Amino acid sequence: MEQDRPVKQVLVVRKDLNMRKGKIAAQAAHASLKVFLDRKLRTPLSDEIFSFSLTEPMELWLKGSFTKVCLYVKSEDELEAVHKKALKAGIPTVMIVDSGKTEFHGALTKTVVAIGPDYCDKIDPITEGLKLF
Repeated sequence: MEQDRPVKQVLVVRKDLNMRKGKIAAQAAHASLKVFLDRKLRTPLSDEIFSFSLTEPMELWLKGSFTKVCLYVKSEDELEAVHKKALKAGIPTVMIVDSGKTEFHGALTKTVVAIGPDYCDKIDPITEGLKLF
């Protein structure tokens, strides 16, 4: 494992939605966790027994500092563009789509993208230019 190569996770939030602070925290937490849950593998013996297929940077992140950085974009289009760049780069990433039950008047709404955990040198080119939330 490349222990000297720093890893992080970046959470990108849509600022144009004017979400309440608690909503932002919940959406960011959903994104951070879902990256891992999407890597869940079911065993052949039972649908209830599973393991996780983690990348090397994910394992390093879990054993290390848990570095997270929160950035923002100003629109859904910008959020989608960042997500597509991460997918194209092969970085673990998820887009959170809120159900609209507590905000957004019942409309499904893209709120947060989690990028990584992965090596900083892979994530930085995707998120450069975005500002801290």
